[in-house]
Amino acid sequence: MLNNNKKALVLGAGGFIGSHMVKRLKKEGYWVRGVDLKYPEFSETEADDFIKGDLNEVDVVISSLTNENYFFDEIYQFAADMGGAGFIFTGDNDANIMHNSCMINLNILKQLNNINQKNNINKTKIFYSSSACIYPEYNQLDPDNPDCREESAYPAAPDSEYGWEKLFSEHLYFTYHRNFNIPVRVARYHNIYGPEGTWDGGREKAPAAICRKVAQLKDNETVIEVWGDGKQTRSFLFIDDCIEATRRLMDSDFIGPINIGSEEMVTINELVDTAAKVANKKVTRNHKLDAPLGVRGRNSNNDLIREKLKWDFEISLERGIGETYKWINSELMKKHNTL
Repeated sequence: MLNNNKKALVLGAGGFIGSHMVKRLKKEGYWVRGVDLKYPEFSETEADDFIKGDLNEVDVVISSLTNENYFFDEIYQFAADMGGAGFIFTGDNDANIMHNSCMINLNILKQLNNINQKNNINKTKIFYSSSACIYPEYNQLDPDNPDCREESAYPAAPDSEYGWEKLFSEHLYFTYHRNFNIPVRVARYHNIYGPEGTWDGGREKAPAAICRKVAQLKDNETVIEVWGDGKQTRSFLFIDDCIEATRRLMDSDFIGPINIGSEEMVTINELVDTAAKVANKKVTRNHKLDAPLGVRGRNSNNDLIREKLKWDFEISLERGIGETYKWINSELMKKHNTL
């Protein structure tokens, strides 16, 4: 069903998940404004309006939230200072991660509430993308039996400052819901991947990094570097499943927090094997044991989302990695042809 009269604001619309959400909302008939420090890297934005600016700055937030002709029906908040293990777990970026992402969320909620009170209106639903990184490290030491049920988040002990910031921001959104009745929705994403995601430069996540390394192998090469011993476990959710689950949450009466992820848990070694299979290449792993890793085991628990939203992931890891590998390989060929 088309929502031809609805208006949506996508914060972080130049990023991976945000740009895909803009595309989905446009297909549903929304008028969409995007905001980010940058435009999408791999495709033209489909947003009707795009503000290029820093959401750490209050004036950018105010201009993003306001228009003299309408109020937004929905806000999707993906903007954050983030990256893969090489960005999050070294410790070198902790201050920026904490400060920048916290300020973005503080600014957004404060200014949205100001607008609501000034105009005596409170119609705007706001979605916040939290992360599986909020779960306690002590529940994720056994790679074969991680515990990521929503209620397992406390006593809190995330393994990174990124996880602590996400947990704080969850509380921030829920306090604005309790104190000011702002309708919020909060989801904890588990390793979202797919085409048009960052695949090099240090902020890429494991699926993109592995696909890139396999794609870069020449005919006489088989060895790629794998961080850790490869026995650490994860689940990875394809972007299309992520967007569908997020839209269902936004359309529901459930505020969260709720896991959005796949339950197809694999070792990193198995992730490499999957990439090698879809690429039809022989791959040998060279394990870098001193690399930043994160927790030993993590897997989404989808019991709550199946109960509340009647949703479960549909795209297998092999299918999703196949699509991701094909896209990254094409990007590498483009890059080679322009040299």
